[in-house]
Amino acid sequence: MTLPDLLAALSGLFAFIGVAQAIAGWLCVRRFARRIEPPRGTRPPITVLKPLHGDEPMLEEALATLCAHDYPIFQVVYGVQNPDDPAISVVRRLQKRFPDCDIALVIDPTDHGPNRKIGNLINMFPMAKHDVLAIADSDLHVRPGYLASLADTLEQPGVGLATVLYTGLPGVAENQNGLAGWLARLPARLGATQITHGFLPGALLARAMGRRDCLGATMCLRRETLARFGGLASLVDHLADDNVLGVRVRGLGLDVALASTVVATTVPEATLGALFRHELRWARTIRALVPREFALSALQYPIAWALLAVLCSGGAAWSWLLCALAWFWRALAATGIDNALDSKLEKLAFPAPIGLLPAREVLSIIVMLASYAGKKVDWRGHAMHATGLASIDQNPDPNHQSEGLHPR
Repeated sequence: MTLPDLLAALSGLFAFIGVAQAIAGWLCVRRFARRIEPPRGTRPPITVLKPLHGDEPMLEEALATLCAHDYPIFQVVYGVQNPDDPAISVVRRLQKRFPDCDIALVIDPTDHGPNRKIGNLINMFPMAKHDVLAIADSDLHVRPGYLASLADTLEQPGVGLATVLYTGLPGVAENQNGLAGWLARLPARLGATQITHGFLPGALLARAMGRRDCLGATMCLRRETLARFGGLASLVDHLADDNVLGVRVRGLGLDVALASTVVATTVPEATLGALFRHELRWARTIRALVPREFALSALQYPIAWALLAVLCSGGAAWSWLLCALAWFWRALAATGIDNALDSKLEKLAFPAPIGLLPAREVLSIIVMLASYAGKKVDWRGHAMHATGLASIDQNPDPNHQSEGLHPR
């Protein structure tokens, strides 16, 4: 057997593994969607901490989904570090739109360390009124029952932290028609489908295999739990603060549980370059945290492996058949995920772009390969390096100055 034949055979094998993983992820999503959590009866007051940075696409729309929430007692604390941040005017409008919602705004430039998101949260923390705290991303679109689901999950015996799954929601306007409009929407659509049809089923599959990861879109815990491992200040030197938070909670002998609600996160990237930089930051962070698992995650792209088999086999008929089958099963799994999540998302759902799945998988492989070319990541124009368990190396060389990070 020649080397190209061997590579084609291996690529074909990896494509079959990827199809099996896609189907397994789909089944995990179906099982999750059918889960019904009985209400615990208690509805403790909750403070939601939302660090902000800039007027992102769909920011007001996303924040309003929480302000309009129907929950007995809750407070929302927004925080910015720049007194000229345009997000301030968004919060002011929300205070007028929702006069009955307890909304506080903290404007404090104090810098507590390299992780600016955590520094922002430290500045906001004194304004928190309640003992149950939810740290949530600024770009989350939530449905009714979001806070109730967090409260019910946190009330389960032995649970120290409640987290949530999230899907991708393209943040690029749909007001352009024709080829120009399609191209303008392409980056956000590619980013959204990676989250909804790649990350989400993968997170559930990992949980089924025993992992108890904290997903950073929402992290809900009690004030006393936070204090037991040193509070927010203990996270300020870490790039992957969500992962570290989960590790610290599990270190206390408490579980990180998944709430039954699903939220959507805005995908704002309007160019392929911006999407690539965002996903490269994500990939390098994950590689620093779990290098073995990150490398194995390449097997989740069956269409990309099938295309490699086509190249290595010189376009053999079997490889083209394999490519078609991989595309079919990947599309079937993605559509099945959409159907399973429909009741949990409704208007927040983004259906799988079946025709874009090959391009999506090829882009994912390119991002993975690029992640091994260095440790530098970009967050809102600020450079940093992920080292060890995704801690922030502020001075990796004398010519580099890390300026920390902001929430997405």
